[in-house]
Amino acid sequence: MICTTIQNKELPEILKALEGLEMAEIRLDRCPLEDEDIRTLFQGSDIPLVATCRMAEESDAPRLLELAIMSGAKYADLEMEAPAAVGRRIREACQSYGTVLIRSYHNFENTPSRELLRSLAERCRSFGGEVVKIVTTATSKADIGTVQSLYADAAPGSLIAFCMGEEGRSSRLDALKLGAPYTYACLSEEESAAPGQWTVSDMTQAVYGSWRPVKASGLRMPASKSFAQRAIIAAALADGESRLSGYSPCGDNESAISVARSLGASVKIEDNILVINGIAAAPGSLKLQEIHTGESGFLTRMTIPVLSAVSSTPVRVTGEKTLLGRPLSGAHDIMAACGVRLYPEQNNSVTFSENEEKKGNKPVLSPRKSDCYLPLTVSGPLIPGRADVSGRGGSQLISGLLAALPLCDGKSVLYVTEPKSIPYLFITMDVLGKFGVKIGSEMEGDQDFLETQDWNLCSGITFKIKGGQRYHGADFAIEGDWSGAAPFLAAGAIFGDIEVEGLDTESLQADISIMDILIQAGASMSQLDAPRGPIHVSRAPLSAFDADLSNCPDLFPTVTVLAAFCPGDTHIAGVERLRHKETDRAAAIEEMLQKMGVPVTIEEDVMTITGMGLTQRILTGNLLKGGKFTSYGDHRMVMALSLASLGASGKVEIDDTSCVSKSFPAFNELFQQLSF
Repeated sequence: MICTTIQNKELPEILKALEGLEMAEIRLDRCPLEDEDIRTLFQGSDIPLVATCRMAEESDAPRLLELAIMSGAKYADLEMEAPAAVGRRIREACQSYGTVLIRSYHNFENTPSRELLRSLAERCRSFGGEVVKIVTTATSKADIGTVQSLYADAAPGSLIAFCMGEEGRSSRLDALKLGAPYTYACLSEEESAAPGQWTVSDMTQAVYGSWRPVKASGLRMPASKSFAQRAIIAAALADGESRLSGYSPCGDNESAISVARSLGASVKIEDNILVINGIAAAPGSLKLQEIHTGESGFLTRMTIPVLSAVSSTPVRVTGEKTLLGRPLSGAHDIMAACGVRLYPEQNNSVTFSENEEKKGNKPVLSPRKSDCYLPLTVSGPLIPGRADVSGRGGSQLISGLLAALPLCDGKSVLYVTEPKSIPYLFITMDVLGKFGVKIGSEMEGDQDFLETQDWNLCSGITFKIKGGQRYHGADFAIEGDWSGAAPFLAAGAIFGDIEVEGLDTESLQADISIMDILIQAGASMSQLDAPRGPIHVSRAPLSAFDADLSNCPDLFPTVTVLAAFCPGDTHIAGVERLRHKETDRAAAIEEMLQKMGVPVTIEEDVMTITGMGLTQRILTGNLLKGGKFTSYGDHRMVMALSLASLGASGKVEIDDTSCVSKSFPAFNELFQQLSF
């Protein structure tokens, strides 16, 4: 990226100068700014700002730099010559406010030896520098080589090293080729901050050529199908009318409406409001023959326990497309713990057991301990009481039990070991609560869990469920979908400037984790009118990160593309959660990245991706490779491939993009609005 130095300007001039820049360095020691000006500048900026204030003796520089940090500076540049007490003070402020500390060394006379520069770089790191900046004066090409040799010892994205003077002019551009997170430029030749500094217009042309950043605003996200599907089924079970505003159609939501109607509910759509008259469900109140759940894995798993509670007759459950080849992991054991038997029909993915009687080519219907597939028959009734079940295979069947057990006549205690996708269980409880169904919960874990409350460390959850409850009609708004928003937010972080609408930053959705991941990677993110105002994401120097997506596997494809543009090795846990999605999503991601030229490995549950920053990719000719790709009929792979296409050297052709209709029918059209 290109950081433009701004000096000798008052606040109005600075704000005007920032328009159209990628990032900027504010020379606090050279700009006549009052304290309130500093707060306004650093709090209100949508681009990354570097706060710099040279430490002259008896100056107010430490306080000004600290104020900029407290006001939201992305970076704080502190020279190595600063007194030790000032260094500790600024370092502590950076740690408290999430500012990246740059420790810098400048030599305006010459270029010391490589050994001395290496020693200085190590001192910068030992004094708290997350980024080290080494700037010397070059009098020969040998001086440039000496400075550039430092990159061999530096972690990706952790070093900015170049030379001043006309002889060192080229090294400012070369710094980006060698992996510097950004380089410096000036607004005009008259405003140069050091000898040999490029103007921002010249540097922009040299770095990007014809490439242009993406920019889009007002992108409205669809309704969360995680909330919509739960709410539709709950409304169908309710006594009375429910009005669900903010609804947007997609394949899975339409399947939920179809199930609601099959249960006997009346459903109509008025603009973006779903109006559902429920059936006042009670145990055994229905006599159903067959339910079709479309291609929705969640809908299938939620429906199975509900059917076992409300139907007095066995019910055949069918699906379509990729769902027919996806195993219902752990379904037999989980449902058997509550007295329900599942009878799967023959499927190419299911083999006969040794004790199974065969008639011709078809097995007799009998419970299996192995994974089962649709179609299958559900035979209840659901029996309340104490049940211990494994959550290792996911949360969806457990969400179904949470929806069904309150209807039963007796109380239940459901203990879930090794819980996965925990946020989705709390979404279920939240939605059920809106319809008058109350469930208590207690999470447990080791000391680390108790101290951090990190859901990934939770070892078990106890749900306490009162029996004899009934659903009642409810009116509420369905919040926007973080899963569908993730590719757009990542596009802003990698390629430009994006603003999305319709999201709630206080959401229980697991995929809200994309915010934490983008911030951890270094993206610039802001929101006005929180928690439901527009969210703005723009480019900033990115870096490799570690993430555990076990609780939010739908983010995995998008996050891997993000990682491809983050310098260094990114480690993403949760691979095993991907094996039985619409496709083997782990294998599909690995194939996509390898074909695009991105180093990727999978070891047990962790995927490691070696990334490179966008500017370095552009300057070294290492943009992602285009070509023909398959989505495997997986809507999340279409989204990831679309995101990757923005950083590809050639066209990315996707064999099937229509499958996005499963969750986000308008995705392709909306993504095309990201204009260069």
